[in-house]
Amino acid sequence: MIEIQNVTKTFSTSDGNVEALKNVSLSIADGEIYGIIGMSGAGKSTLVRSINLLERPTSGKILIDGRDIGSLREAELREERRNITMIFQDFNLLMQRNCLKNVCFPLELAGVKKSEAVKRATELLGLVGLSDKLKSYPAQLSGGQKQRVAIARALATQPKILLCDEATSALDPQTTQSILSLIRDIHDRLGITVIVITHQMSVVEQICTRVAIMDGGVVAEEGTVSEVFSSPKSHAAKRLVYPEGYEQSVAAEEGERIIRVVFNGANATKTPLIAKMAMEEQIAASILAASTRSIGDKAYGNMLLGICGGGEQLGRAVRYLQAIPDIDVEEVFSDVS
Repeated sequence: MIEIQNVTKTFSTSDGNVEALKNVSLSIADGEIYGIIGMSGAGKSTLVRSINLLERPTSGKILIDGRDIGSLREAELREERRNITMIFQDFNLLMQRNCLKNVCFPLELAGVKKSEAVKRATELLGLVGLSDKLKSYPAQLSGGQKQRVAIARALATQPKILLCDEATSALDPQTTQSILSLIRDIHDRLGITVIVITHQMSVVEQICTRVAIMDGGVVAEEGTVSEVFSSPKSHAAKRLVYPEGYEQSVAAEEGERIIRVVFNGANATKTPLIAKMAMEEQIAASILAASTRSIGDKAYGNMLLGICGGGEQLGRAVRYLQAIPDIDVEEVFSDVS
């Protein structure tokens, strides 16, 4: 169990103090794949770096299995960090070392015998699909291959926790998919806790079980991925979940009311709902904005509809749509930003 208790982090700058984290508290269960998402500057990377004390909190505590790691002596902290490894956006590989020696490096630091380190590194490179790249150098690898080496290196000390700080941000969509599949497979095989820091909604949707939305150094919202994405409550969560339909300003025509229809399942999005509603209920609706996406065997998205005819028509439309599985409906106003 990872417990983040009332963590605040203040940086001193030439322009004064900046609070990157403000009294943040989260609990992450063993074996979870937990997402922390937010826009640039939200504090998510500072938070993840606080978990292994690469950034020491100004106040608050980080507890791993009930142990306050901020109270550890340096030697104890170095030992604990072998259980909390990290992969980064820019891979951080040693360019003068080949793949095998990159993965061996943390084992060398831990005092593992060379023969054992080589055996372990070879096994891990096989686990990430790079058995044929043992002698290759980072400059000879693609971005996805470099990240696979970084993952193998992170697993070398048999950690309990893997921190992924924007690990797929520098990769193309196809490579991102393969890396996410690899992280999921490693989690399933090894049972380790994975914390994913990202600004990409698709990353969280694909592999995470729970998610925290960071905004301005605070946790704006937290819950299961399905709960937060199907019915976001905070401004920050809505901005991330509905980037098109939430940020843009939509002007209603005279006598028109606006509703947001949230799709949370493939069956709902494959039905021509608006045309069906018009035929069955004689409710005229205009589509003002829409954004949908498919994740696995489910589809997610939202649509802004303009409903004419006043409150009675609006109520009928809401009742009709809410009766359909995997759909949530809420009224919004002309300025939805």
